[in-house]
Amino acid sequence: MPLDGRGCVGLLWGMSKTFRSTAPAPLHVIGGGLAGCEAAWAAARRGVPVVLHEMRPETRTPAHQTADLAELVCSNSFRSDDAATNAVGLLHAEMRDLGSLVMTTADRHQVPAGGALAVDREGFARAVTAAIEAEPLIQIARGEVAGLPPSDWDEVVIATGPLTSPVLAEAIRALTGAESLAFFDAIAPIIHRDSIDFSIAWMQSRYDKEGPGGDKAAYVNCPLSEAQYFAFVDALNAGEKTEFKDWEKDTPYFEGCLPIEVMAARGPRTLAFGPMKPVGLTDPRTGRYPFAVVQLRQDNALGTLYNMVGFQTKLKHGEQTRIFRTIPGLENARFARLGGIHRNTFLNSPRLLDATLRLRAEPRLRFAGQITGVEGYVESAAMGILAGCFAAAEARGEAFAPPPATTSMGALLTHITEGHMGDAAAATFQPMNANFGLFPEVDLRDGRGRPLRGKARRAAYTTRARADFARWLGGPSGSRSAAE
Repeated sequence: MPLDGRGCVGLLWGMSKTFRSTAPAPLHVIGGGLAGCEAAWAAARRGVPVVLHEMRPETRTPAHQTADLAELVCSNSFRSDDAATNAVGLLHAEMRDLGSLVMTTADRHQVPAGGALAVDREGFARAVTAAIEAEPLIQIARGEVAGLPPSDWDEVVIATGPLTSPVLAEAIRALTGAESLAFFDAIAPIIHRDSIDFSIAWMQSRYDKEGPGGDKAAYVNCPLSEAQYFAFVDALNAGEKTEFKDWEKDTPYFEGCLPIEVMAARGPRTLAFGPMKPVGLTDPRTGRYPFAVVQLRQDNALGTLYNMVGFQTKLKHGEQTRIFRTIPGLENARFARLGGIHRNTFLNSPRLLDATLRLRAEPRLRFAGQITGVEGYVESAAMGILAGCFAAAEARGEAFAPPPATTSMGALLTHITEGHMGDAAAATFQPMNANFGLFPEVDLRDGRGRPLRGKARRAAYTTRARADFARWLGGPSGSRSAAE
C-alpha cells in the first residue's frame, strides 16, 4: 500500500533503534507562516525530519482568515524584484539560489505589479500548504504550543511572528527577561547618512557629553528657527494619519514611545521641551542654541544609517516623506525605512541571539522570521531559510557558515545578531527591512574618481553581493549543500 507524506514520516520515525541512532532527531518548527515554512522546507531538503506546529485553525489569530500555511495577511506584494539595483530584489535572488519555497511559489503565482513581485494571495498560500503537505519528511501538527517547547525537543525553531500566542510570548519573556521582548513596536524613520545636508546639520552630543564609545559628537543635529518649528508642528497636526487595525486598538500607547503627532497635539511647544529640545546644542553657524533641534542617532555599526530620535509616527508614508523633508538639513533625505507604531512581538535579538539565531540562554531554541526583528515578508522568510539550514547542519554534525555580511541575507543576519555591539546597540534595536544601509561600504567611485550615484551606486552593492554569495555557495564550509 503506498504511503502519503505523513505516513512516510511515521515510518521513518518508527524504524529500528539501530536506524534511529544514525538518523537526525526531528526538528520542531513552531509557526506555519513564511519563516516557519521556509525553516521546515530547508531542513527537510537537507535530510532532517521536521514537525511543523501551526496553531490554526484550532486557535485563531485576530489577523488570519484561513487555515492555510504562509497566509499573507497584510499585502500580496513581496516588493521590488530588481536584483540589479534594489536590496530587496537582491534578497529575492539569494533566496532563489538557496531553493526557497516561498520564492518558487511566488514566481508561479505572480500577478502583474510592474517591477514588484506580487502574488495571488490565496493561490500562493494554498500552493505552499500543498508543498509542505507533500514533503515526506515534514509532519504538520495542528494545535497551539502552550509555553516553552518540551525539554525533550532537542532542536526547535520558533517562527511565530508578530502575533505570537500570549502563552508562548509570556514564556519567552520569562526566559529572556522582562525588557527583552517588545509587545509594542515603535518605529522611527531611518535615513541614509549620505543624504543629510551637513552644510546645515552638524555632529554634536548634548552638552558634548561622551557616550560609551567616548564620542562627544555622536548625534546629527538639524536646527529649526521659531518660525520653522511652528510650521513643522502645524504640518504634523494636519498630516494624514493611518488608523489602528481593530485588533490593535486595545493596545495602549507607552508614554516612552508616543507618536510624534500625539505629542504635538498636546500643545504647540510640547516637542520643543521633548524630543526636539535644543538645550546643550550649539549651532556652529550662529554660535547659539537653535529654537528647536531634530536629532538623528547612528542606527548601525557601519554608520551609514541614522534614525530620527523620538520620531515614531502613525503618519501615512507619503506624509512622512513630505513633512520630514521640511526639516532643515533633510530636504533631500533618502529614507531606508519610514516610521510607524503598531502592536508587535519581537526579540531584542542583538542581546539574545548568537550568530546562528540560537537563544544564548537556551541554545536548543532558535528563532526565525519577524520575531527576530526583521520587517517584511521576504526578510522573514529569508531568516527562516537560514534557521532551517543552521538547525539541519547542527543535527547532521555538519558545518554551515553564515552568508557574508556583504550579501543581502548576510546583512540582515548581521543586523539582528550583532551582539558584539553591546548594550548601547541593543537598547535602540528596532525591526528593519533589507536596504543597502545595512551593507559594508563599497568603493563608490568610478574609474575617474567621481562618486557613483543613483543606479550606479546601488549596482556596485549588488555586483559585489552576487559575487560574494556565489563564492559562499561554492565554499568548503558546507554552504554548497544549501542550494541542493
